[in-house]
Amino acid sequence: MDKQIIFLVVLLLTLLAFAYTIRRYIGYFKHTRKGFPVKQLGRRFGIMMEVAIGQTKIFRRPVMGLLHALVFWGFLVILIGSIEMIVDGLFGTERVLSFLGEFYSFIMASGDIFALIIAVAILVFLFRRVFLHVKRFSGIEMKHISHLDANVALTLILLLMLSLLGMNTFYIQSATRAGHELVGLFPVSNLLSSWIDAGDYSEFWHQFNWWAHIGLIFVFANYLPYSKHFHVFLSVPNVFLSRLEPLGKVDIMESITKEVKIMMDPDQAFASPQEGAEAEAEVPERFGIMDVEDVSWKNYFDSLACTECGRCTAVCPANITGKKLSPRKVVMDVRARMKEKGPGLVKNGKEYSDNKALLRDYISEEELWACTLCNACAQECPININHPSIILGMRRYLVMEESAAPGELNAIFSNIENNGAPWQFAQDDRMLWTEGKVEVPLMSDMLAKGETPEYLLWVGSAGAFDDRYKQVSVAFTKVLNHLGVSYAVLGTEESSSGDVARRAGNEMLFQMQAMMNIEILNGYEVKRIITCDPHAFNTLKNEYPDLGGEYEVIHHTQFLRDQMSEGKLSLNGGSLAGKKITFHDPCYLGRANGEYRAPRVVLEALGTSVEMKRNKSFALCCGAGGGQMFKEAEKGEKEVFIERTEEALETGANIIATACPYCMVMMTDGLKYKNKEQEISNYDIAELVALSLEL
Repeated sequence: MDKQIIFLVVLLLTLLAFAYTIRRYIGYFKHTRKGFPVKQLGRRFGIMMEVAIGQTKIFRRPVMGLLHALVFWGFLVILIGSIEMIVDGLFGTERVLSFLGEFYSFIMASGDIFALIIAVAILVFLFRRVFLHVKRFSGIEMKHISHLDANVALTLILLLMLSLLGMNTFYIQSATRAGHELVGLFPVSNLLSSWIDAGDYSEFWHQFNWWAHIGLIFVFANYLPYSKHFHVFLSVPNVFLSRLEPLGKVDIMESITKEVKIMMDPDQAFASPQEGAEAEAEVPERFGIMDVEDVSWKNYFDSLACTECGRCTAVCPANITGKKLSPRKVVMDVRARMKEKGPGLVKNGKEYSDNKALLRDYISEEELWACTLCNACAQECPININHPSIILGMRRYLVMEESAAPGELNAIFSNIENNGAPWQFAQDDRMLWTEGKVEVPLMSDMLAKGETPEYLLWVGSAGAFDDRYKQVSVAFTKVLNHLGVSYAVLGTEESSSGDVARRAGNEMLFQMQAMMNIEILNGYEVKRIITCDPHAFNTLKNEYPDLGGEYEVIHHTQFLRDQMSEGKLSLNGGSLAGKKITFHDPCYLGRANGEYRAPRVVLEALGTSVEMKRNKSFALCCGAGGGQMFKEAEKGEKEVFIERTEEALETGANIIATACPYCMVMMTDGLKYKNKEQEISNYDIAELVALSLEL
């Protein structure tokens, strides 16, 4: 009975301390913004089982991934024994779950084996942290306290495993000496018991390790919420609460949608006069993220769940090339800022200010504008944290609240507003790329004839105006004509999809462009769209539906693959036979939308395909996304496009194949920088197909 009373008191103190901590966090969450609704529970459960329980993303680094996975799975098994210990401690029972029979023996044996595996893994982790100085464990955000925290948490886990093995070992000895039947199987502890003989003190050491183990569990549980290892509790729910949309999709800002609708058509912006009056009476919220109260509840949850593993930063193209941006730091800064400001918000309300902010005091503009929004960080995160949403939110604040975008981007915004393209070309010149080169039908002409094409070809601003990419537009339309495909283009009615504006933070300009384009597309009753631009592909496919534009959108590599599989397009390489071709994965075709196979199917029919060191979901960005192509890059050790070009040259390929206008510009510039433009060619896949067909 004394043991039960002591245990109950310790348990209550543990629960009270934990409840106090959680109550504090709940108070902080109340001062964040609403995020997406948590729906599709079945799909979420599947993702949780795959990513969190199955640890699939942790295996992207196979060796260390296996060790981490074993630790995680071991904890799940050992958790059953821990629950049993709590029940035994409360009710004075001993091994209360033993009625499970053979299954109990299996669980005990598994926990015994996993205790050793986890102990060995923890020693490996500690050795790597203390002696190997792994690069991704360092960085400006990784202060001494961060390293100390990691080492303390790992040490606590090690002690937990040692006390568990000690408890099992001396239980075996104690039961044997007392002549009691052994309950459960303990293969590792059996071996240890043959090496260690506690004699008459076996029961004492059994009890000592029992109390040490349960005590360490209680201490660890209350230490975790103040540690980076809070992910022990939060990683599984964080994966369950993942965004379900493709990585390339940016969430709509409904407050901006209201503003744009009023600008475009004040009479139709609201369903009723009352709704309009209510909207006018509302105090508009701050656009974007300036401080921690502007982040969504999910952004804050991400920051608490972050393991600080650095996998995000290790694959960030900006960080790899020596720029200040570290996705890990961005997430850690959200957590640190809430820790600083949260108590004041809870005590004084949302109007509280300490004359500091997340923007500039924690995260600099230089960091934000270095991001290419390639989503490599989000792809790599083992628990599905979405770093780009925070970065984009802060860009939105800079652009729409302060008009503080870099000068080059402000010029791009102006060009899109006035010309419908990022460059200073008149919209009336959008069809000049066809003159004397190829016959291309217009939607307006086909409508006048009472005809409806099967496909709309979205040419894009680069396809219409960029000197190099106009050649791709010509090549692809020649392929379409060769195949006899029913298609047409908008011509001078086409305007920028708004992708660049949106990812540079100008949500209002994006929505204005999108709504104008959707009105035209819906007017022509467009159902299927083909485009050579992955950015337009992503925007039209994933983002236009939020504003009423529902279309089947196909990237040109997908179209070519389908034509091959249907037997309509036959490729044998032609003049490309024997050439070594390496493919650079566009971020907004690959990571953003999961399409890696289609371009490779086409290339495999054209020549010998060789892969770069980083390819498919691991591919390095070309450096042009997120508006980067239109501005000066932030200071670093080298440009991102140079890093990627060097990687392509390492393959020894004769041809670098691309499938994106931005990638083509950057890889072409890279070849020029390396003085390789005479030796190595850079072609879009559409051009390679046209060359093979001799069009």
